Amino acid sequence: MGFMFSALSERLSAALKQLTGRGVLTEDDVREGLREIRRVLLEADVGFEVARDFTERVRQKAVGVLALKVVSPGQQLVKIVHDELTALLGERRAGLEFASLPPTVILLVGLQGSGKTTTAVKLGARLKREQKAPWLVAADPYRPAAEEQLRQLAAKAELPVYGLADYTVPDVVALVRAGIAAAVHARARTVVVDTAGRMQLDAEMMQELVRLKEAFRPHEVLLVADGMTGQDAVRIARGFHEAVGLTGVILTKLDGDARGGAALSMYGVTRTPIKYIGTGERLDALEPFDPARMAGRILQMGDVVGLVERAQQTVDQAEAQRLASRATSKRGMDLADFLSALKQVRAMGPLESLVGLLPGVNAKLMKQAKVDPRRIKHVEAIVLSMTSEERQRPDLLNGSRRARIARGSGRPVQEVNALLKQFEQMRKMMRGFGGFARGKG
Repeated sequence: MGFMFSALSERLSAALKQLTGRGVLTEDDVREGLREIRRVLLEADVGFEVARDFTERVRQKAVGVLALKVVSPGQQLVKIVHDELTALLGERRAGLEFASLPPTVILLVGLQGSGKTTTAVKLGARLKREQKAPWLVAADPYRPAAEEQLRQLAAKAELPVYGLADYTVPDVVALVRAGIAAAVHARARTVVVDTAGRMQLDAEMMQELVRLKEAFRPHEVLLVADGMTGQDAVRIARGFHEAVGLTGVILTKLDGDARGGAALSMYGVTRTPIKYIGTGERLDALEPFDPARMAGRILQMGDVVGLVERAQQTVDQAEAQRLASRATSKRGMDLADFLSALKQVRAMGPLESLVGLLPGVNAKLMKQAKVDPRRIKHVEAIVLSMTSEERQRPDLLNGSRRARIARGSGRPVQEVNALLKQFEQMRKMMRGFGGFARGKG
């Protein structure tokens, strides 16, 4: 399941659909609709108080809309729910606060198993992409192999790490002090400190974090919380916030089939913004959290901005323009261009997560579409089994050549034939677009 809020999204949309279809809405209709919305929120693991306050705020605004006798009151109601959902998730996007004089010190805190070490590397990789010269400090001397795990992951992202291997001292404060000094010496602009996690909230752990906070006055204290733990995540956030004063939250494991209530309650309970969300295993699967866009996705309005942003990050713009002009030229695309286009799509991440960003795409549709990532690999294998001449001139592909390509790619001949047929249809359609555009000029 690619989208954490899928069940919530489907049921909320269904509850709203009953209201949007009507030309006239009475207060009773709204009350009934809101009762269903509250039930959906509670079942998605949203805290009772949060769900109650949310529906009460929507009700008050809805009464105002009904009194105005507006056109399509149902659509107005959807907008109210969207705005309140945005407010519940934190109102506006909150980025990291950077120090006016580097380095910016970011303390990552959380329970063991919340994905803290992986998140430290993902955050480091993100900061590196943003030219913020990151430096990681392994500040967990208790868990065997904690530092080794951080070093191995950091090596993949080519990030520098400082830890006990460089400075053997049992005191964590001294270790972090040495790490920050090394970062300053190396001209790092950001320092991400991966602190020790514990199995549960304990006084000793909190004391250590308080000492670290007092010693270094970090610019950010970010809680890494597992989005799969539901209301427990909210209780943990409250505990950390009371003890060390959080500046933000990173929710991890949001690509699972979590009910999503933790994310909806987190800001309401702690007033601490969710700054990033972890959306998968890859080291680039850490995305800035945007409340308005997430609300849009939950209500199946899509997140086209998110799709465009992801494309900008991963797609080779010059190649994309070349493909676009080839596709609409008189000659049209050949199979080499087609292969290049496929690679661009694959670079953008798992297909399920892309499909989820499109408006009106709900979990049911995604299940029906059965986006199978292996299918793209099969298509690639077929095209790669052709000679460069065959890719440029698909009309050369007679029966014996198709049989050879099938053998080379390990796919049945029928699949080769189907691919070529689909490719030809697509090419005609694209050329048609080009002709249409040229005709208009």
